[in-house]
Formats: sequence, structure tokens, C-alpha cells
Amino acid sequence: MGRPFQLQMARRKAEAFLRDEGITTLPVDPFAIAESRDIVVKAKHDTAPGVSGMLLRHGNVFGILYATHVKSEGFRRFSVSHELGHYFLDGHLDQLLKDDGVHASYAGFVTSDPYELEADHFAAGLLMPETPFRNAMKELVVGLDAVEVLADQCITSRTATAIRYAELTREAVAVIVSTGDKIDYCFMSDAMKSLPKLAWLRKGTKLPPGTATSGLAERRSDVIAGRRVTVEVDVRDWLGGTASRKVTEESIGLGAYGKVLTVLSSKTIGNEDGDDEEEEEEALVESWTPHFR
Repeated sequence: MGRPFQLQMARRKAEAFLRDEGITTLPVDPFAIAESRDIVVKAKHDTAPGVSGMLLRHGNVFGILYATHVKSEGFRRFSVSHELGHYFLDGHLDQLLKDDGVHASYAGFVTSDPYELEADHFAAGLLMPETPFRNAMKELVVGLDAVEVLADQCITSRTATAIRYAELTREAVAVIVSTGDKIDYCFMSDAMKSLPKLAWLRKGTKLPPGTATSGLAERRSDVIAGRRVTVEVDVRDWLGGTASRKVTEESIGLGAYGKVLTVLSSKTIGNEDGDDEEEEEEALVESWTPHFR
């Protein structure tokens, strides 16, 4: 199985857990889920830089510590959900706690480690399960406003919500997170990927010069203040390719976090013939989805 399939399976396992537990509405409470499994959850104020949380085991007793350096309830809930991913996903406990019973995590799609990525995708599926998330999306206009509404409903960070939004929307959406003038990562919806000969935005590459995002990133005080900019641009300014299409570029500073979230969106880009293929793929994945009962 390829990496994308394994990550999708991690999300599906979280959703299967919610179904088996009868949890069908938003928001999902990861602290209550941990408590239901007798997992002790506590804040840890002195975690190492970059560490989002820790999973601990002493005999048959488990605990979760979550970092507090990011002042965001959504970040903390995602961190706890990430550790629950390590607890529930097959093979994680044996691999990650085999030495001293302590594992430090780097949640938030910032690492290429397969165990961390699987736990991230489990957390996304747990906090933003597909069916209620899609239902919440239906009445929203594509773009950053939709991401913020969904983040409020799920009590999740804007970055995690934007990534999930790009995964599930049928509209053309690209989500870029950057620090300074460098790109941290980029996620694109299937409709956006349908444009011909796109240039994938790689981690560590520079923001396209002259974009509103690059201008915002240069003004660190505006990033910290959470300033927001919105412009209409040609998608080729960001993603290259051979097709000229107008998209909305919306960028917002993420405060003391020091990053910028950018959402590129359009309702006019897409492949209308892709619905049947998408349904077939979902049916295939569902047939492989593990259930807890």
C-alpha cells in the first residue's frame, strides 16, 4: 500500500472509532475520549522546542502530555488527538514505546516521519470526521471564511481545518502554510490538481515574489497582529502550469506562531466528470476500513 492510502486509512480508522462510539456531531472532544480509555491527560509547560505532546506508558497505564507554548485550544486538542492516534493505530505502541515508554511527538504535518503523519491524519479524522464536516461545508462559500467557520465548529486550528477542507471540498482550493519567505507545506484539492502541468510547491522553497502573501510575510508585525489580505490573482503566479485561471488569494497572519496561512480558491476550476470516480474510490477505501466492533 502506498503512503497516501495508509494516511487515508488512518483518517478512516478515526472515523470508524467515532461511529462505533456513537459520536456523530461536532465538535468532538478528544479529552473525553482519552478519559473513556482511562488515559490521564495533563498540560506540560516545559516541552522541548517543536514538541507538541507526549505519550507515556507505565505498565498498562497510559498518559498524554500536551504542550502549552502555542496559545491555541485548537492546537492543544489536535495534539491530544495526535497522541490518541499513536494509542489506537496498529503498530504504533509497539514501535514508539518499545524502549523507555515515552514518545515525544511533532504534530501538525511538520515532519516526514510516517508514524507522525499517520497520527496527524488520525487526528484530522477524529476532530473533523468526513460526514459531519461535509454537511457543515454545504452552506459555505469557498475560501478562508469557510475555513474559519469550520474551525469554530470543530474547535480546531485554522491550519488543520484548512488542510481538511482542501481534502474534502469539490471546489478548487490550495492551502499553503509559510514561515518568513519559505513554504512549510502545500495541500491541494482534487479540483485544483486538475489544472495541467502544475508546479508543486515544495517544502523550503521561497514564496512566489510579488504575491500578497510574500508582502504580508515581510511585515512581521502584521503577521503577529493577525492581519489579513485578499486579492485576485492568476493561479499561474502561484502554481505555474499552462492554464490561466483567476483565483482568490487570501492570506492571514497566525499571530505569535509566526506563520502565514494562505488559501487559494476558485469555483470555476474543476472536473465535473470526477464524481463517479471519487465515489468508487471512497467505496474501495471503506471496504478496507477497520471497525472497532
